Amino acid sequence: MASPTTAPARRNRPAHRLTVLRSERLTPHLVRVVLGGPGVVGIADNGCTDRYVKLAFPRPGVTYPEPLDVGIVRETMPRSDWPIMRTYTVRSLDHAAGEMAIDFVVHGDTGVAGRWALAAAPGDELVLQGPGGAYAPAADADAHVLIGDEAALPAIAAACERVAPGVPVQVFVQVDGPHDELALASPGALSVRWVHRDAGEDLADVVRDAPWPAGRVQAFVHGETGVVKALRGLVRDERGVGRELLSISGYWRRGMDEEAFQADKRAGNGVAA
Repeated sequence: MASPTTAPARRNRPAHRLTVLRSERLTPHLVRVVLGGPGVVGIADNGCTDRYVKLAFPRPGVTYPEPLDVGIVRETMPRSDWPIMRTYTVRSLDHAAGEMAIDFVVHGDTGVAGRWALAAAPGDELVLQGPGGAYAPAADADAHVLIGDEAALPAIAAACERVAPGVPVQVFVQVDGPHDELALASPGALSVRWVHRDAGEDLADVVRDAPWPAGRVQAFVHGETGVVKALRGLVRDERGVGRELLSISGYWRRGMDEEAFQADKRAGNGVAA
């Protein structure tokens, strides 16, 4: 029987063990880690462009049973010893090549996942669960508007690539400055507006001042919770995007790590459509 400091494992999330193949510094604050190995085969393509996985990072000084199984650890070890879990969007999944790419936002030597990504070397192992996801560009939308920040950029980039040829797709991404901009591609009619914090630009103001596409518009709005809250009324009320065409939520909250942020969301303080 589990001790009072443990909790039932969530067995509905399949676990996968992958190996680092290579990494690439895309911008000063974005690192791409490409993972491979036999575990890629078991990662389902759920069709979502915002598909995400839960990454398990062992706690320093804790010895885990091998191979690492997060479910077993949760059943048999104290909560204080559980691996540190972090949620990341899958940038790409290529079963034919046996590769999965994840883009990590990095800020020096801070953050568990960012530090790992900066130090990742070929042969390093990573255990993850998933994927989940809930959004993909609708084929019958007249236009798409994608709004977010660095944390949402992998999902935005993946969505751009999925838009039908010639369909308008308008993108707004908030980053620190021009050095953090990333080339985006789409078969759709792509328009990108980079919003720079270092220049004092406000994402909600930029979106409000921009022309809105005509017709039935599908919108994807994700990023820092406070910013997303400011955008929710604009997109839903002022631009008239209905719930069935809107994917909106906070990916993170300023000043909180993921544990605190998830607890805050469970308390009902997150942003959801």
